[in-house]
Amino acid sequence: MARDRFSTATRLRLLGEQTAARVYRSQSRRHDRRSRLTGRAAFLALVVCSLVVALAYPMRQWVSQRAEIAEQQRLAAEASERVERLRDEKARLQDDAYIKRLAREHLHYVLPGETGYTVIDPDAARERRTDQGAADRPWYSNLWDGVDTADRTDRK
Repeated sequence: MARDRFSTATRLRLLGEQTAARVYRSQSRRHDRRSRLTGRAAFLALVVCSLVVALAYPMRQWVSQRAEIAEQQRLAAEASERVERLRDEKARLQDDAYIKRLAREHLHYVLPGETGYTVIDPDAARERRTDQGAADRPWYSNLWDGVDTADRTDRK
């Protein structure tokens, strides 16, 4: 009988109030979720992202310059080693005995009164002669030799 006490208008009003309360609670929950990201937090995130982007290029440049500096230092060390070797060679070239030894070894010089001999390995000479065959050389070498031979005026 309690149902009969309420009119349809009262029932609709109660139903509307309950629905409004549910909607308000759901909106307040959404509002709580949204309020976690405040304007300050968004601004802080924007500043941090800006700093990361602003510092990325200079950091990359710094790393590449450090690598370039290391490479230049390595090249300078190699150059100084080469300078030392050349200074040693220059000092040795000031010695007459060293010059004579080089002349004897590389230029086959002999002193007056000495007899110079050159020993040729017959196997090496035979290998050199067989290596010059036309079949063993690339085609462009054969072609160029043909052009050189055709241009000669002293034909035998």
